[in-house]
Amino acid sequence: MSASDSYLFDHSPSTDNDDIDSLPSTISSGTDSTDSEFQSDAQKEWEQSIDQLQLLLTMVIIPFAGKLLGRKFAYWSWARYMEWMHNVEVRFTSKKTFNAAGVAGAAL
Repeated sequence: MSASDSYLFDHSPSTDNDDIDSLPSTISSGTDSTDSEFQSDAQKEWEQSIDQLQLLLTMVIIPFAGKLLGRKFAYWSWARYMEWMHNVEVRFTSKKTFNAAGVAGAAL
C-alpha cells in the first residue's frame, strides 16, 4: 500500500459525535427545486380542473337549468295571465306529467 491509499483505511477510533457532526444540518437546495416543480405541476393541474368545471357549468348545467326553469316560469305566468285576463282557471291535472313535460322540453 502506498501512502495515498492509507487514508482509505482509517483505523483511528471514532466517536458518535464525529458521525453526527458530519451530517448536514439543512436540506440541500436540490430537493427544494423538486418540491417547487411538484407544487407548480399540482397548481397547473388544479387550474386545469377548475377550468374544466367552469366550462361544464357554463356550457351544460346553466343553459339546461335556465331552459327548464324558463319553461316552468312560462307555464306559470301563462296560467296567471289566463286567470287574470280571461277569468279562465288553468289547472295542471298531473304534476308528474307537468314536470316531465318541462324536463323533456328542456332536453330538446
